[in-house]
Amino acid sequence: MGSLGLKRRMLPPVARKKMQAWIRSRHLICSGHFFIFETLEYSTVERFEECVKSFGGTLISVDPTRKVWIGDHRQVILYQAKASLHTPHHELKQYWIKYGGFHTRFDIRSC
Repeated sequence: MGSLGLKRRMLPPVARKKMQAWIRSRHLICSGHFFIFETLEYSTVERFEECVKSFGGTLISVDPTRKVWIGDHRQVILYQAKASLHTPHHELKQYWIKYGGFHTRFDIRSC
């Protein structure tokens, strides 16, 4: 039988691994009480939202911030998502402190 369109929730251990990988790759940073995620693919923003929800958090906003050159002839939109995990001392913040950075890989200051 089908799932009647119901989407399965991502389990927290899977979400943690994805978010830790995004922290190490500098797609995800912590800024104050928020997590800021940047990517060139909107489908990845949707996966980020699933991860945030699995921890009981909330996706606050998604904004197209600017266009980024890919190679010499193609521009794509850079999306920035902002989320809150509702817990000031969340384990991911501790992971970010150890392995993350203050600027995403797309930040002009980090080039």
